[in-house]
Amino acid sequence: MSSTAETTVAPEAAVSGSSATMTMPQLLDGLARTHSSSVAMQEKRYGIWQPTTWEQYRQRVRDFAHGLAEMGVQRGEIIAVLGDNRPEWLIAELAAQSLGASVVGIYPTSIGSELEHIISSANSRIVVAEDQEQVDKLLTLVEDHPEVGVERVIYYDPHGLEQYTEPLLLEFTTVEDRGVAWGNDHPGWLDEQVGAGSPSDTAVICTTSGTTSKPKLAELSHANLLSMAENLAAADPISNRDRYVSLLPFAWIGEQMLAVACGLAFGVTISFPEAASTQKSDMREIGPDFMFAPPRIWESMLTEVQVRIDESGPVKRSLFGWGYDVSDRVAALQTQGKKPGAWLKLLNLFANAVATRPVREQLGLTRLKRCYTGGAPLGPDVFRFFHAIGVNLKQIYGQTEITGIAVVHRNDAVKFETVGVPIESTEIDFGGNSEIMLRSPSVFKGYYQNAKATSEAITEEGWLHTGDAGYLDDDGQLVVIDRLKDVRTAPDGSLFSNAFIENKLKFSPYIEEAVVFVDDAPASPETGEASRGLSAIITLDPTTSGAWAEHERLSFTTYADLAAKPEVYHLIATEIATANADLSEGIRVGRFVLLHKQFDPDDDEITRTRKVRRNVVADRYAPVIEALANEEDSVTITSAVTYQDGSVVERPIPLRIFDLNTFTIPTGAKQRKVWSGRP
Repeated sequence: MSSTAETTVAPEAAVSGSSATMTMPQLLDGLARTHSSSVAMQEKRYGIWQPTTWEQYRQRVRDFAHGLAEMGVQRGEIIAVLGDNRPEWLIAELAAQSLGASVVGIYPTSIGSELEHIISSANSRIVVAEDQEQVDKLLTLVEDHPEVGVERVIYYDPHGLEQYTEPLLLEFTTVEDRGVAWGNDHPGWLDEQVGAGSPSDTAVICTTSGTTSKPKLAELSHANLLSMAENLAAADPISNRDRYVSLLPFAWIGEQMLAVACGLAFGVTISFPEAASTQKSDMREIGPDFMFAPPRIWESMLTEVQVRIDESGPVKRSLFGWGYDVSDRVAALQTQGKKPGAWLKLLNLFANAVATRPVREQLGLTRLKRCYTGGAPLGPDVFRFFHAIGVNLKQIYGQTEITGIAVVHRNDAVKFETVGVPIESTEIDFGGNSEIMLRSPSVFKGYYQNAKATSEAITEEGWLHTGDAGYLDDDGQLVVIDRLKDVRTAPDGSLFSNAFIENKLKFSPYIEEAVVFVDDAPASPETGEASRGLSAIITLDPTTSGAWAEHERLSFTTYADLAAKPEVYHLIATEIATANADLSEGIRVGRFVLLHKQFDPDDDEITRTRKVRRNVVADRYAPVIEALANEEDSVTITSAVTYQDGSVVERPIPLRIFDLNTFTIPTGAKQRKVWSGRP
């Protein structure tokens, strides 16, 4: 297979030495020697930032590693870690790696069968857990499934666990204390283990997204992670003066990619917010230099802006609208590598002062040099909004199996409908049905104890089957269509995907999720033609939809009550009709239903990273999909309601089906601005 595109290193991004020839514990030792008193990470507790230097970081890693050694942890073993982002998460990870072991991260929202699947698949006898909530899950798992083999649960937030007496429980600091004593009895032993580490050793095991089946366990080596860090820095230089706020679970490859690999390769300071509710204020205090977030976070930021502006007075709205239009013109030029004229520059300075900078400050994005989004497509309109307010947002493309990133936008070449060009040392080609194929030093080692799946994912020549369809545009930038199995052919012969249409619909501030289906009805006996219309299951964004309802003086009680309102149906119909206007006639949504509930990861309808499990939705809501295809006016489904006493009651839920084929946008309706939820 021949490469059709390969990038070169940017001169300014040259790295002195290669971190990819080392392990992450070896990098930590080096940072502790050369930057011993510099802040490695900081955590906010009780409103105060608590810093940890590189030397203190290394010492805690050594103490915990000695503690694990005292518990018999061997080279090649896998430690599971379950919880939110905290310094202890990274300490446990680096400690395990120091012994030649590795970690598998588990999302803190995981429950039941998810925990059982990951822990049993990884054969993890030791689990590091955050707090009482996670400990309770694990104790239930051990009681219900003793065959999983969990021997120790080490917790790092003791609040609420003071009275627990289960013998398998151990506090994190106790392991560190035992490690100090064990280390004193075995001087030099840990240095030998760290020195014996190889870049080819497995460093972390990340679960795949699991949109179509149970997640697989992808083994990533130190070389995989650190070569990715070096090659990303060739496109976007990173230094030890940079700051990064860790917002996403370490179980996700995206956070391992930037917070861990880039953090250790370049000595970046990592900050941990106090709580989810304080993230925005904590980000304003830190002022990160770069960040990474999936589309749902950027969409929620835009939603917040829309709600705030809609609640402001007419003067502020008009002033922001003027400033946004000016900044949008400047951003359009800059993303094409062009420079604005002197007059437009002057206007933009004023627009920045009165309109766009205050928005960036509210979102905590003022100091950003660049930021990334990935994991799913981001709508072009959302992309354009952030560039218009002065945020250098870039799309990345990759997957767990290639350490999270293979393609990224370059400065001054950001095209909102593409994902950019390959990073250094990454090759791209196309297989059958336009499948994207990738090859680089960051291609994973394989799926843990699953040789068959590994051989299906990687060719003998080292090419990774991504399972995505795409192509290179005239500028050599990659356009991702969708998963191969979801790519369809429009009546005019062009390729399209459900995800493309879903993203168009989700640009509406009122739509949280949209799942589009093709109505492959049987051929008509009269015409011999089969129906190929599109229909959609929609869930509302409760924040913006609720704010709209309040503004319209529309009373409601619950989400289900709001979703059933005729006025809300008319609102969503207008939004979908507006999106349809930008689509060719053959791929417009003709019918939709507003679901009575939001999609929930606990119901397996979406993954922990907010990707829709289309097969689960198709199976669970089959009667709804059938009613949409059969042009029925309504459908009744059964929903199970669990009360506080544990009793479960089946309730019939009638859902209205709205037909857009006879709907027209009201005469005189104004087009809604991207930054507003109202016309």
